[in-house]
Amino acid sequence: MKILVIDDDPAMTDLLKVLLAPTGAVIMAALSGQDGLLQIAQNNPDIIILDLMMPEVDGWQVCKKVRETSKTPILILSALDNPGTVAAALDAGADDYLIKPVTSGVLIAHINKLVRRNWVEQGLRSLIV
Repeated sequence: MKILVIDDDPAMTDLLKVLLAPTGAVIMAALSGQDGLLQIAQNNPDIIILDLMMPEVDGWQVCKKVRETSKTPILILSALDNPGTVAAALDAGADDYLIKPVTSGVLIAHINKLVRRNWVEQGLRSLIV
């Protein structure tokens, strides 16, 4: 499985790499929305973990751009804890929304759920972590 983390905070991308390492997945990181869009095109991740609040190209723009051409699951991982924000992110095309901080077990369970659903929709065999 390939997981792309898009967050402008290097400490957060490093933490997520550590938390997700036991899954055996290939963890890629992008420190900007623009870099994230390039990595999506180049690496075709199985799931995208996306922060909303980034300079220049923010998570909202990344989410909408991905949805124009892809059904890759998008998991928003944000510190924004507002029901309106959650609803707006889901309406923008996100598949799930978790609020930072989140435990590794919950994060991995949500990743597995989204990837499993996507693979079933594509008719692929499940290789879930």
